[in-house]
Amino acid sequence: MPRILESIRNPHPAFAAILLFGLLAMTSRNATDPDLWWHLRTGQWIVGSGRVPHFDLFSFTRAGHTWISHEWLSEVMLYELWKHGSAAALIIFSAMVSTAGFLLLYLRSPGKRHWAAAMTAIGALASAPTWGVRPQMFTFTLASLLLWLMEAGETKPKLLFWVPPLFLLWLNLHAGFALGPALLVAYALGLITENALGNSSWQQVRPLLIRVLALLAACTALIPLNPSGAQLYRYPFDTLRSTGMRSFISEWFSPDFHQLLYRPLLVVWILLLIALATRSRPKGRVMVPLLFTAFASLDAARHIPIFVLVAIPVIAALPFTSAPLRGENQGLVFPSRPLFNAAIIILIAVFALVKLVVICRSQGALEGEIYPQAAVASLRSAGHVKRLFAYYNWGGYAIWKLYPDYQVFVDGRADLYGDALLSQFKTAIQLHTGWQEVLDRWRVEAVLAPPGCALAQALLVDPQWQTAFSDSNALILRRSERGSKSSLVSTNGRVGDDPVNLAKK
Repeated sequence: MPRILESIRNPHPAFAAILLFGLLAMTSRNATDPDLWWHLRTGQWIVGSGRVPHFDLFSFTRAGHTWISHEWLSEVMLYELWKHGSAAALIIFSAMVSTAGFLLLYLRSPGKRHWAAAMTAIGALASAPTWGVRPQMFTFTLASLLLWLMEAGETKPKLLFWVPPLFLLWLNLHAGFALGPALLVAYALGLITENALGNSSWQQVRPLLIRVLALLAACTALIPLNPSGAQLYRYPFDTLRSTGMRSFISEWFSPDFHQLLYRPLLVVWILLLIALATRSRPKGRVMVPLLFTAFASLDAARHIPIFVLVAIPVIAALPFTSAPLRGENQGLVFPSRPLFNAAIIILIAVFALVKLVVICRSQGALEGEIYPQAAVASLRSAGHVKRLFAYYNWGGYAIWKLYPDYQVFVDGRADLYGDALLSQFKTAIQLHTGWQEVLDRWRVEAVLAPPGCALAQALLVDPQWQTAFSDSNALILRRSERGSKSSLVSTNGRVGDDPVNLAKK
C-alpha cells in the first residue's frame, strides 16, 4: 500500500513518460474485431432514435425477440468516435483506455520501478490476445481501477466512496461489470480466510470486511439502473452457461500454450509460481482473488487480463526486487542526466506515434483482407435480398454495411441467438445432416461465405443456387427462383409460415 500512495505523490516524470508511450505502442491495434461492426450499427441506431433497443433489429432469425443491449453506452461512444474521427479515433482511444489500465497495474506493483515496469510489460504481452477496439477494454481498465481503489482504501477509506459510481458506469458499458461483485466477494472471502488461519486478527479484518460487504450490497442494488433493468442480474450467468458461445467464439476457449500468442502468459505463470515458492505466502485477501482469476484465465482466454491484474503485483514483490523505492539510481532512469532521459522519451514517443500512424493507415487494407468488402459492395448494388446467411465472423460486418436492406442469420451476438440456433448455423456451415433443411426452413435468400467454406462448395454445385459474386475472399450465392418457391414449403408442410413463429410453436 505505501508503494501505491508513494507512487502517486512522488512519480518520476521521465520514467512515467517512458512507460506511458511504451504501453501506447504495445496496445495499439487495428479496428478489426468481428463484433465492432454491430456495435457501431447499434450505436448509430441509439443516437439516431434516442433510445436503447430492447428487441433484435438486425437478424431475421430473432427479429422481435428480446435483446439485452448491455453495452449500449460503449456503443454510443464507439459510434461517436467513428463518426467524428473514423477508425483512427477508435484505434487511439482504445489504446489510451488499455494503457490507463496497465498504468494503474504498475502503480499497484511493489519493488524497484524498473522491475515493476518490466512485469507490467510482460502482463501486457500476456493480455495481447484480448486487445482490440471493443467494449471489453472498459472492463479491463475499470477492474484495474477497482483493485487500486480497494487496496488504497485500506488506509484511505474515503476512496471507497468512488466504487459505487464507478460500478454504475461499468454496468452500462459492458457485461463484464459482473467481475466487480465477483472480485469483492473474493476479497471478502480472503479476509475471512486470513482471520481463520490466524494471519490477521478479527480487529484488523472486521472494519475492512464491513466496508467490502457494504460496497457489495451497494453495487448489487445498482444493477437495475440500466436500460434493461433487472434483466441484467441474470445476464452474466446466462452467458457463462452458454455452450454455443464456447464453441463459436475463440476467446472463450482455454489458452493453448502451443501457440506463440500465449507464451507470455506461460511466462507469467512460471514467474508467479517462483514468487509463491520463494517468498512468504501472500495474505488471503490476495490469494483468494488470485486463485479465482487464475482458474478463470485457464478456463477462457478472455479472462487473462483480469488474472494479470492480480498476478503481476505478486510477481513484482519477489524478494530479490525489494529495495528502497525512492532516492536511488534504479538503472533505467537517470535523474542526473536530463538530456539522456529526454532523448529516450522522445524516441519512444516517436516510435509510439509512428506505430499509431502505420496502424491507422493500414486499416483499410487490413479490413479488406479480413472482411468481404467487394462482396458487400456487390450485395449493396444488387437487387433487394432480405435474408442473408453470412459467415459467422462476417455477420457483424454485414449488419454495419447492409442493414436495413439485409438482415443476417446470426452474428457475434451469441447470447441473443442461443445454443439451438447457433447449432443450426453450425449444421449448415459444416454440412452436417439436415443442412439443406436449415436453409429452406429459414427461407435463406443469399449466402455470403469464404470460397473454401464447406457450405459454399456444396451450393456451387446445387442447381437451386447461383453464383452472384466471386473473388479470392468471398462468394455470394443466391437462391434461384425455382429454389425460392420450393423453400416456401416448411418442414411441417405449410406454405408461407414464418420460421420465427414456427420456432415458438
